[in-house]
Amino acid sequence: MPEAYIVEAVRTAGGRRGGKLAGVHPVDLAASVLDAVIERSGLPGDAVDDVVMGCVSQGGEQAGQVGRNAVLASKKLAQSTPAVTIDRQCGSSQQAIQFAAQAVMSGTQDVVIAAGVESMTRVPMGSTYKLFYDAGLGKNKSPGLEDKFPGINFNQFAGAEMIAKKYGYTREQLDEYSLNSHRKAVAATQGGKFKDEIVPVDVETTEGKDQHTSDEGIRYDASAEGMAGVKKLSEEGVLTAASSSQICDGASAVLIVSEEALKKYNLKPLAKIVNLTVTAGDPVIMLEEPLFATDKALKKAGLSIDDIDLYEVNEAFASVPVAWLQHTKADPNKLNVNGGAIALGHPLGASGTKLMATLVHELKRRGGRYGLQTMCEGGGVANVTIIENCDWQGDVAQAAE
Repeated sequence: MPEAYIVEAVRTAGGRRGGKLAGVHPVDLAASVLDAVIERSGLPGDAVDDVVMGCVSQGGEQAGQVGRNAVLASKKLAQSTPAVTIDRQCGSSQQAIQFAAQAVMSGTQDVVIAAGVESMTRVPMGSTYKLFYDAGLGKNKSPGLEDKFPGINFNQFAGAEMIAKKYGYTREQLDEYSLNSHRKAVAATQGGKFKDEIVPVDVETTEGKDQHTSDEGIRYDASAEGMAGVKKLSEEGVLTAASSSQICDGASAVLIVSEEALKKYNLKPLAKIVNLTVTAGDPVIMLEEPLFATDKALKKAGLSIDDIDLYEVNEAFASVPVAWLQHTKADPNKLNVNGGAIALGHPLGASGTKLMATLVHELKRRGGRYGLQTMCEGGGVANVTIIENCDWQGDVAQAAE
């Protein structure tokens, strides 16, 4: 079977709700990362066979096939470049990676951009449901679904609390994890670790023109005392806004190509796709599925959790990565080493390719071999993607020994 390679992986810095990216239309935000992977790779704009764009809230400014609109707004891509917009909830752009890789591995396409965009300021979370419901146009829970799940309101907040209760986590444990997310994000930002993955975005501020280059959600002054003072999301629960992912505006993109394209365009790969897994389980507890999806992915890849050098597990809520660590017995020092969505933000449909951008560049920086990314998703679905660093020198070093 043909191999699929990641050549470029970029993201915008996260924008807080109402922050620096609030004035940027999501189509233009998405176009900026599409342009960046083309410019950085040196590919001609007409070489791209397809664009697969993840987006969750496909309404308002993100309606009308936002992926295709981003192509048309692009300064680098040809008008003839096709695009499709997909929704696998929080895993939308991780699924975009997997669809792009599958296209390349099948031999049907050679150059595909997987991407994602979400302006949670301009198209608020839940607005595509609420606006229709308020207009008397119904709701998404059908009679058939009600028959199977009577009286159940599928809710990610509730699912996150269920995980905490199932595994016996205290508020203090989850606050500690969340505080460390901010501390790692601070260290990564101050250490320049995001410079290779972040695409500057031109913005207008009250003080004039500027460039957005740094994640706005990071709390540089985060403290245990501050975390402890945040009100719980529910009286009986243990999660707070401080131990939940931040609402965020952002876009990200990953360029995936075949071996033939590497040679044809003289491209240098960053990583090779090793495994693509997607599973589904309990839609009520919902966010627990990455635990079991990881088991399946590792088995399919013939790897153990200890073979993986870095893990990116989306921090939708602190209970998810903490449960993932407990279940997999993974090394916590390899998890979300530059912080996660609790500190950096979770721009829904853009988070999959965003995490991959961080994983690819950090894996290369550390000289590790394998990286694993997983994402909890609405409906009890989870994606797992395993990559291999193309610059890994372990085999050479072992042979020399």
